[in-house]
Order: sequence, then C-alpha cells, then structure tokens
Amino acid sequence: MQPDLLQEARRQAEICNACRYCEGYCSVFPALHAERAFADGDLTQLANLCHNCRGCYYACQYTAPHEFDLNLPQALANVRQDSWEELAFPRAAGKAFQKNGALIALVTVLGFSLLFWAARALASVGGEGFYAVLSHNAMVAIFLPAFLFPLVSIGVSLRRYWRHVGAGPLRPGQVLAALRSAAQMKNLKGGHGDGCNFEDEDRFTHARRAVHQAVMYGFLLCFAATSVATVMHYVFGMPAPYGLFSVPKLLGIAGGLLLTAGCVEMIRLKLRADRQLGAVRAFGGELAFIGLLGFVAFSGLALYALGQTPAMPVLLVLHLGAVLAFFLLTPFTKMAHGFYRLAALTLDAQRKG
Repeated sequence: MQPDLLQEARRQAEICNACRYCEGYCSVFPALHAERAFADGDLTQLANLCHNCRGCYYACQYTAPHEFDLNLPQALANVRQDSWEELAFPRAAGKAFQKNGALIALVTVLGFSLLFWAARALASVGGEGFYAVLSHNAMVAIFLPAFLFPLVSIGVSLRRYWRHVGAGPLRPGQVLAALRSAAQMKNLKGGHGDGCNFEDEDRFTHARRAVHQAVMYGFLLCFAATSVATVMHYVFGMPAPYGLFSVPKLLGIAGGLLLTAGCVEMIRLKLRADRQLGAVRAFGGELAFIGLLGFVAFSGLALYALGQTPAMPVLLVLHLGAVLAFFLLTPFTKMAHGFYRLAALTLDAQRKG
C-alpha cells in the first residue's frame, strides 16, 4: 500500500486520538481511541470501518486553515481505496478499474452485449419469451462461471484483508453483530442520530442512509428473485416465463424499482457532495459502478415492460451484457466495499469482545 497515504492517515489519527471530541460520532472513534499506536493494518481497518458520513470533519476545530489541516474523511477514504486495489484478486484488475472505471464499464457492457447478439445463433428452437432469443442452456453456460468468479475473487481478497488487519478467528456472534449494524446502516445515523452531513455542513439528513438501504435491499430482492426462479426451474420443474403475480416477478419488480431509484438518488447526492472529503481519484470509478448497477436494474424493468414487443431482443442483450459486466467487475468496483465493510464491522465486534 502507498506509504504516503498511510503516513498521512497515521498523523491525523494520532491528533484525533489526543483530542477525542468525536468519540461518539460512529464506530471509527472508539476503535481509534482504543489504540496508542497505529500499524498499517490498524489504519486499513479504521478506513474500512469509516462510512464517510463526514460529521467529524464539520465538527473538527483543526481543519484548514488550522495548521494541523485535518481532513480525516479524505485520509481514510484514500487508505480505503488503496486497500481495495492492493488486496484485490487479481490486483492488476483492481488498479485498472479505479483508474478508468467509467470507460471499462461502458466498453464491457457494450462488448458483452455484442457477444450476446452474436450468440443468438444458439437460440433454442421453439423457446418461449427470452429463450426464443438465447437458450436456457446457453445462459447457464455463460453466467455460472461469471457468478462463481467474483465469489472466488472476493473470498481471496477478504482473506488477504483479514490477515492484513491481524484479525483473530471468527465467531458467529461477531458476524451477527456486523450483519445487524449493516442492515440498520447504524454508522450512517450520525453521532446523535440525526444522520450525515454529506450534502451540506450545516444540514443533517438521513438521505444517504435511506439511499444505501434502498440499494442494498433492492439488490437483495433481485437476488432473491433469481434464486427463487432457479429453485422453481430445477426443483419444481417450473421454467420461465413467469406471470406478474409469481414470486420471482414480485420480488424482481420491487427490487428493480428500489435499486433504480436508489442508484439515481445516490448519483445525485454524490454530485452535490464535496469531493475533497472523499477519495478524489476514485470519483469516476464510483459513479461508473453506481451507473452500471442502476442500468442493470432499469434495463431489467424495461425488459419486463417491453418483453412482448419487437424491442425485446435488443433490450435482452443489453440487459444480459450489463449483468455479465456487473458480475465480472464486482470484485474491482465499489460493490466490493460492502464485503470489506462487513469484514471491518465483524472485526470491530471482535474488538469489543
């Protein structure tokens, strides 16, 4: 990891440790104040525990023009971003996406869409709905490896993270505590329960917390829809297409609407926020990821709405191209932050005993 980023984060953490004004703001400060010196692994853990709500920055008396020039949200964001690049598997892919995220996402979606268009020759004879464009077996052959790759990649990355931060053996109670915190977005509530200062230093709001919950639960609903459809197909012999009031459709439509709305609002919030309080060089990559995730959800909704029209084949290949790009790029995009943050929350629960 980059020594200058770690050294700056260490300098600021030591000043914060002496001040302790922000002790009740989020999980970062109790964890920070439990240390007397900060190894590289300690700083990486603090960085991934930080949710970038920015309340500490606006409360701090040592920000510029003070000579200490503290900007802890940015210092931790830089370390956090650097840790994702260094711990990614393969590492080169992580670095490439952070530098050219928007271009890579666009080219990947269009490239895979063209491949799916060319693969229409594999369409099943007499198939219904989407399977008239691309056979079920072809879809499985393409998406199964694409689904397994990010699981392996993220698994290797998290193992590297766990070793880097010096964590001990996992216990079920620690994982449950981390899941509860993530489900409630506890660290986006702010120290007094008023929310973040993400948009304006004088305005507390729960908007960012609500948007994160919309994206998270929207994604989980979409994943649940796919999982239920898989069980219905292989266990109960009920292949797609499914009706409007079927479980996969109800879960998928609800998830798609939440995910689309959440991504649009998240982009709006990011564009309004002060970029100097985050990892500036990662801004483009973050927007690219949110845009890709939102497009996956929106194209899925459009595909359902226009599935009986001549536009269906074009919409299908665009949607499948976006889904495939999303899966393959997941370990190197902002999507990976959810896994790292869950690991950081688990380690924090371990620290608390």
